[in-house]
Amino acid sequence: MLRLSFVTGTEPGKWFTRFRDRTAHGRMVTTDSEDPIADLLDARADLALARLPDPRVTADHHVVELYREAPGIAVPKDSELTLLDRVTPSDIEGEAVHWRTPADGVVDVPAVRAGLQVVAANVGVVIAPRPLLRVLSRKQVEHRDFAGDGPDTRIALVWGRSGDSEAIQDFVGIARGRTPNSSRQAVPKRSAREKSLAKQKRRAEAGGVKKQTKRPRRK
Repeated sequence: MLRLSFVTGTEPGKWFTRFRDRTAHGRMVTTDSEDPIADLLDARADLALARLPDPRVTADHHVVELYREAPGIAVPKDSELTLLDRVTPSDIEGEAVHWRTPADGVVDVPAVRAGLQVVAANVGVVIAPRPLLRVLSRKQVEHRDFAGDGPDTRIALVWGRSGDSEAIQDFVGIARGRTPNSSRQAVPKRSAREKSLAKQKRRAEAGGVKKQTKRPRRK
């Protein structure tokens, strides 16, 4: 069994399906969490899909970066800013910023959620990774790309070096785009009956395509 905690703002469902279909590691337990690194450190998860940077991730952890998040801005649904595809710092001069990604890049998901509640009341803006805003925004809130300077946020798989396993390695491979034909991919084992049926099927197919040679008729 593999226990994985994934951070709010990510959608790893396709990886879960591929892991179940392609491997024989058994049941997979997944949790949508605002703080998957805490779940990893408290041994509630074997593997974390986390948003970095995070000061709790150290040299004792394996880290595999998967992608980077674009910065975004959440604005009230009735704001004139919704007419823009990309908002710049000059566009929000005078606006109340209820939360923005700090210089160290650490994203406080509960704080972003609280800021969006104020934006939904038609007041101010929130600046955060756009994938996170997409998930958390309510009907009264819209989000756009933000062109201002700010730290990068990255989505990565994190796990302890002492807790490495074949199941983790297989999931990491799937998340990185490894195909089913990879030699490192665990293949589900077949039972003796499944092997026998497969062998019979191959024989039947071979017999079905085999050409029969006809003897010429004597005159």
